[in-house]
Amino acid sequence: MNWNDFLQEHRPERNTAEADCALTALTSLGLIRVQGEDARDFLQGQLTNDIQAVTAEQAQLSAWCTPKGRMLALMLVFQHGDDLCLQLPRERITPVLKRLGMYVMRARVTLSDASEALPVMALGGDCTGGLAESMPEGDFSCCQYGELTVIRFPGEQPRAQVIGTADALAAAWKKAAATATQVNQAWWRLQNIRSGIPAIYDATAETFVPQMLNLDLLGGVSFTKGCYTGQEVVARMKYLGQIKRRMYLARFDAAETPAPGDKLFSPHSKSAQGAGKLVDVQSSPGGGWEALIAAEISSVEAGDMRLGDATGPALKVQPPPYGLKEADSG
Repeated sequence: MNWNDFLQEHRPERNTAEADCALTALTSLGLIRVQGEDARDFLQGQLTNDIQAVTAEQAQLSAWCTPKGRMLALMLVFQHGDDLCLQLPRERITPVLKRLGMYVMRARVTLSDASEALPVMALGGDCTGGLAESMPEGDFSCCQYGELTVIRFPGEQPRAQVIGTADALAAAWKKAAATATQVNQAWWRLQNIRSGIPAIYDATAETFVPQMLNLDLLGGVSFTKGCYTGQEVVARMKYLGQIKRRMYLARFDAAETPAPGDKLFSPHSKSAQGAGKLVDVQSSPGGGWEALIAAEISSVEAGDMRLGDATGPALKVQPPPYGLKEADSG
């Protein structure tokens, strides 16, 4: 079965932005499958998190950085069957796959684009409990059901991704659609924004160090696992107290459509890099825009952040739901 053909037949022409019990297909996400007996060791030397902690029951966020510590990608790493999978925005699949492949060398590892072979859908609300016998309980915890992997995400309401073969996913879709309202996939992106979960797109690749996007607070960085690409820069920011930018939630009104990478302005900023940038942004069902921003802590505390320049829309900024208190990471 072709997943896209299935969706054309079973999705309504119009769907809503929000629902108490929501169902959507996440076609904007892609997947890199990592196979081979050296798969874990290979990823352990590349990504910021401890890949040995990924199991059939536990996924994780992890970043892939340049040697200067700038994020090329932010991935959801999980196990599906015997394989490790890296999920990220589909627009990043080709450049990441090409560049990551350059590091394989003699390692017994195979990297492949599995975006079509393992599509993904998402559920949110009370109907998530009807998907399987039980939902995973913790953030990024997983359950395996036949050819499906179910991964729970943080949020005010229960929500989960479901990844699997087209046939298995189609059966799960039909079951969920009996009680859920089909929404557009911007709903999922908005839930991630509200939960303080960032993403890296083409426009923001090589822009942020992991701590700027709170990856250390989200459990996406291990400071005890040993070396990986960019590790020295990431560790130095932690141990020398050089974290001057953090990620926040923001709301604002703007006539023109904003996008990740758009610049922020504050008259208090003296940085040549500016006060900050949009990390992710979506229209709010109640009007205006909801966003994640990576910004100077001092400029946020000054309370005068704007989009673009001094005449741009004013931002209402608040900490993410998990707070900004630094904690030791394993």
